[in-house]
Amino acid sequence: MSLAILIVLILGILGGIYMPLEVTSFLDQASSYMLLLLLFSVGIDLGLNRQVFLQIRQMGFRILLIPFGVILGSLCGGGICAVLLQMQIKEGLAIASGLGWYSLSGILITEAGNPIGGTISFLSNVFREVITFISIPFLVKYLNSYSAIAPAGATAMDTTLGIISKNTDGKTAIIAFVSGVICTLLVPVLVPLFL
Repeated sequence: MSLAILIVLILGILGGIYMPLEVTSFLDQASSYMLLLLLFSVGIDLGLNRQVFLQIRQMGFRILLIPFGVILGSLCGGGICAVLLQMQIKEGLAIASGLGWYSLSGILITEAGNPIGGTISFLSNVFREVITFISIPFLVKYLNSYSAIAPAGATAMDTTLGIISKNTDGKTAIIAFVSGVICTLLVPVLVPLFL
């Protein structure tokens, strides 16, 4: 499956290079509808498994450990990369605070007067999402299902939820969704905090 995702991504890039600009507005609208259909399908799959909700309720506040671990791990990675790349640590933390939400974090950093940091944030979060699509099957196979949630970050509630759901179980998919929601809510708080 990971190979298929990589091939489709490469074909999409090549298609984008040669595609007429008139088609792009249609593709934006079509991809929004496809994402909604994907979320609806995942919701049906989760709704069919009623035991999952009971298990989630039994977890209680422990369900928050995963999103806060994802955030802490992302910030640690951003700090380490800042040191290695000789950037200001707070800039590395701001970039890492995007948590995969490339369309917002890059804009926030650029509007704060750092267009280079905004570009780096955009690209690093796009790459995070692509790497998530490719790595989830391997993480689940060689580690465990919960390890599929961390690389997704904020995208665990939308674009990468489908592949998480496909490669794990209903309980993990719901935890991933909750994690994605929490990460998404915190991106607009964390990015400006480090600017």
